[in-house]
Amino acid sequence: MYIFSSAYLPPVEYIALCLDKQGVKIENRENFVKQTYRNRALIPTSTGILALTIPVNKHALHNCPITQLTIDYRQAWQKIHWRTLETAYNASPFFLYYKDYFYPFYNQTNIEYLFDFNWQLLKLIFKLLGVEVNISFTDNYLSDYEEDNDFRSLINPKRRISSDYPFANIPAYRQVFSDRQPFQANMSCLDLLFNEGKMAKSYLLNCLK
Repeated sequence: MYIFSSAYLPPVEYIALCLDKQGVKIENRENFVKQTYRNRALIPTSTGILALTIPVNKHALHNCPITQLTIDYRQAWQKIHWRTLETAYNASPFFLYYKDYFYPFYNQTNIEYLFDFNWQLLKLIFKLLGVEVNISFTDNYLSDYEEDNDFRSLINPKRRISSDYPFANIPAYRQVFSDRQPFQANMSCLDLLFNEGKMAKSYLLNCLK
C-alpha cells in the first residue's frame, strides 16, 4: 500500500506510483503542510519553472486538518492559473483536446475545501488516462509506516531534483519549450497529459521501471 498526501495536479511521479497496482491511500488525517504539493503544482514555461499555488484561508492554517482547509476564492487565483495554463500549453499537441475538462474547475467557487478540490481533479486525471486506481483514505494519522511506501513527505517540490531523490531521473518526453529549455522532470501531470495525450498512460506505466 502506498501512502500519499493530497496534491493539487500532482507531479508525474505521484501519478506513476498510483498506477503501480499496489493500492493507494491518501492521507486525510494530517494537518496542512505549507510549501508542498498539497496546494501547489509546478509547470515548465518559456522562462523556467512556475509554481501555481491555490491560496487558502490563512486563519485556518494553524493545526488545521487538511480536510477542513478552505480555499480563498477572494483572490483571483483561478483566472491566473487558467491564463497561465493557456499560455504555457496552447501550443502543446493535446491542450485543445483536454482543456474543456479542466476549465470548469477554474470557473466555480462551490468546492469549498482544498482536499475536495484536489480529489475531484485527481479522479478526472485518472478518467482521462483511462485507468482505474484502488484509492482509499487513511483512518487515523500515523507519523511513520513500517513499510517503505510512505510518500507523504518524500514527494516534495524541494526534493524534485535532489541527488538522493529516487525519481530524479525519470525519462524525458517532449515539452512545449524544449527548443529553448532543458527537460524539466517531475512537473505536474498536466504537462505530461497535454504533451503526450493518450500516450501518457504508457509513459506512466513504464517510467519508474
